[in-house]
Amino acid sequence: MGGLVSMITMLKTLAFVLTLSGLREVKSFGINYGQVGNNLPPPERVIDLLHSLRLTKTRIYDTNPQILRAFANSSIEIVVMVENEMLSTLMDPNQAIQWVMTRIKPYVPATRITSIAVGNELFTGGDTTLISYLVPAMVSIHAALVQVGLDGFMHVSSPSSLAVLQESYPPSAGAFRPELNRIMPQLLQFLAATKAPFWINAYPYFAYNGDPSRISLDYTLFNPNPGVVDPYTKLHYDNMLYAQVDAVIFAMAKMGYGGIEVRVSETGWPSIGDPSEVGATVHNAAIYNGNLLRRQWRGEGTPLRPKTRLEVYMFALFNEDMKPGPISERNFGLLKPDGTMVYNLGLSEGIAN
Repeated sequence: MGGLVSMITMLKTLAFVLTLSGLREVKSFGINYGQVGNNLPPPERVIDLLHSLRLTKTRIYDTNPQILRAFANSSIEIVVMVENEMLSTLMDPNQAIQWVMTRIKPYVPATRITSIAVGNELFTGGDTTLISYLVPAMVSIHAALVQVGLDGFMHVSSPSSLAVLQESYPPSAGAFRPELNRIMPQLLQFLAATKAPFWINAYPYFAYNGDPSRISLDYTLFNPNPGVVDPYTKLHYDNMLYAQVDAVIFAMAKMGYGGIEVRVSETGWPSIGDPSEVGATVHNAAIYNGNLLRRQWRGEGTPLRPKTRLEVYMFALFNEDMKPGPISERNFGLLKPDGTMVYNLGLSEGIAN
């Protein structure tokens, strides 16, 4: 009961702060709702939280029926995911239609499923067999959506790690890894044909942590800094995230698919890390995500596509205590599992500033 009371108190306080700051709904900003924890609140409480944050978009890592039922009539748009291990099965059109009929169709339109993410970071997982399943599974799932009349409500894509790029700096040098030269055009052709975006998981934190002596912390945090100029395009970049996104756009253009939209399916900054993890602090996490939110509120695009609002999903809503790996992996959350904030994004200062 104490945890529930603290969550309700936090929500009321946060709603008051947001009202004071004049924050409107940030239509291009969502948050990843991971569930790898044994102490997370029920989905009904998560909906209250998202409404209080004025967020209208979230992304989950499965098709959890409890969440999909809870989000019905909530007005929150949701991205669902096909787990990697399901791809070999869903290559079969018959299996794909059964999956859509049981995992998607019963919940719409009450639950606003806007996208199906097929797998996650497959190109950097090292399993070449799994990679070969990706596009056929996407084709089958999309065909199933067409068959049941849902293709106009949601698109099918697949989030990739930034490690799909062989080169990312300067952005105009962006190019996919050579070993992806066969499969990547197939994916891009599917995305172009279905008018779906290319999803990228982009974390300036990892770049800074890997080379803190050469990479500016302010550049990765969206803080004021001299920035960098791409010597070929003369475009000026004042933060790493936008440079990473534009590198992906250039890489796609070199394969003949320069018109595909890029969306950021994950980005964030950990509040705690191992001693060897440089920059993983509450202070830096608050600055990164607070500055990112302000950029999103202004509806910014990247230097290469300044008139196209960049859609971004922050990682993550909660700290997740059962995630494997270094300490940072369990501490990307805006909130602790009991609903209290890990840090304040500075919204009380006025998001419009």
